Amino acid sequence: MTIAVFVFSLCGAMAIGMPVAFALLVCGVALMVHLDMFDTQIIAQNLVLGADNFPLMAIPFFMLAGEIMNKGGISRQIVLVAEALVGHIRGGLGYVAIAAALVIASISGSAAADSAALAAVVIPMMRSAGYNVPRSAGLIASASAIAPILPPAMPLVLFGVAAQLSITKLFFTGIFPGLLMALSLVIAWKLTARKDFADAPPRRFEWRVLVSAVCGAVWALILPFVIIGGMKAGVFTPTEAAVVAAVYSLLVSCVIYRQLSLADLPGIILAAAKTASSIMLIVAASMVSAWLITIAEIPAQVTALMQPFMHDKTLLMFVLMVLVFAVGTALDLAPTVLILTPVLMPLVKEAGIDPYYFGIMFMMNNAIGLITPPVGTVLNIVSSVARVKLDHVITGMLPFLLAETLVMFLLVLFPELVTVPAQWLR
Repeated sequence: MTIAVFVFSLCGAMAIGMPVAFALLVCGVALMVHLDMFDTQIIAQNLVLGADNFPLMAIPFFMLAGEIMNKGGISRQIVLVAEALVGHIRGGLGYVAIAAALVIASISGSAAADSAALAAVVIPMMRSAGYNVPRSAGLIASASAIAPILPPAMPLVLFGVAAQLSITKLFFTGIFPGLLMALSLVIAWKLTARKDFADAPPRRFEWRVLVSAVCGAVWALILPFVIIGGMKAGVFTPTEAAVVAAVYSLLVSCVIYRQLSLADLPGIILAAAKTASSIMLIVAASMVSAWLITIAEIPAQVTALMQPFMHDKTLLMFVLMVLVFAVGTALDLAPTVLILTPVLMPLVKEAGIDPYYFGIMFMMNNAIGLITPPVGTVLNIVSSVARVKLDHVITGMLPFLLAETLVMFLLVLFPELVTVPAQWLR
């Protein structure tokens, strides 16, 4: 009965159009009424505690870094390097999009920022070169879905806080799975889009062009190594790394590339603040429902329901991935993480599954949800920026969605592909 109250109050509130943050509060109130313990002080205390968390300070600073990067010319410099490196290959602009997505993701940590930057810079290049634009837009959306897995992924910060795990360890656990996702996109692009390659004969590779592009982008390319290397060496925490990323991006954009002026800063800060504040409100509201989920012993009830699968970790992971995939098609990434993490983590720990491995698999599943209709946040961003109809983007994205989903279930079957590289990287 308690699980039914939780599910129907949450889904019912969202079904009538209530914002996710307020739907979480309604869910919390419904649970309190059901448990006969309604108290407004509980709501107020948990709202404050939900937002009063030092690691969460990384979110607004990474959002700010992403906004500065997109408007300050850093994203364009990264794309130029990728184009000089692999643009000479037949269909090379597809590989350019994937390579640029990896680098941008390792700076901004946001799929939304990644997709907006790539769509704005790469789609015009693909359109003028005669590429199939819906397929190209689908590739960019799928490549942007890698951002929630690679450090410094903001969703991993949310998961680490909700699950009470080391965010730094989560960051390093996500590196190899993120690269595998990129490799799957390379293969899918080569297999499905070969007929669309309109840049024949391909131009010759020129060292002069590559060296010139690298020299122009060297300040942008240094940033991922500063962030990851600084955390690896223990110089700064993920939260401090976010501040470093924001300040560094600002200095490079204003002083080196000179694409930003002081007059641009208020608008950039306001845009980052709006996005970050909406996420923080959801985080604060989720703490109310998370506290009541624990009090109502919902994790124990879910564990009892999953008891038939507890004897086999692989089978349990498969069931959980199917469950998260279904939820991810209807909810955005942040609400899914904050709602399901307190429910599923006790189950995962009782089953003896590595929580960091589960965290990356959970996040990979949610990242795929960003390009899965009907919500598909990244799909909508790419469609809007690239000026391509949403249904066309969805059609072009399907082969790449399949490739990333296959990688996810491959890692379910072979968890060592995640855990072994993670142990070495940590």
